[in-house]
Amino acid sequence: MSINRATRNLVRSRASFLCEYCHSAEESSSTLFTIDHILPRSIGGSDELENLALACHRCNNNRYNFVTGTDAETEQEVTLFNPRQQQWFDHFIWSADGLEIMGITPTGRGTCDRLDLNDRYHNEGAIIRARRLWIRAGWHPPSNDPRLKE
Repeated sequence: MSINRATRNLVRSRASFLCEYCHSAEESSSTLFTIDHILPRSIGGSDELENLALACHRCNNNRYNFVTGTDAETEQEVTLFNPRQQQWFDHFIWSADGLEIMGITPTGRGTCDRLDLNDRYHNEGAIIRARRLWIRAGWHPPSNDPRLKE
């Protein structure tokens, strides 16, 4: 990959070391998260900082080179969440128990579906099991939700 170490570190720090899609903590992973191209290079995206996001391996793999998803409520094709142009908490909320991410907008719902943020289609619920452990350890949900500070 052509992204240098300084840029990687800047992307990681800017994201507060959380996956910018599912908000998993990089610290809970056995490997560093990946640098995702919001507009994939395969369809013309660049290595510019504004096109880069921190992504856990499962979100990066599920996102692949997709830029759209399907809103389950309207069955319309929608653009995926863009962490450089949109705020996470405008599109997603945590379920009351903190185990699931729920999309609250067409973009949020389409992103939840395309990236399988709650492991409905892959991994037999592994992320839900991990979140349950993170909650027990006091690591989840991430403390950067401005509504948690009220």
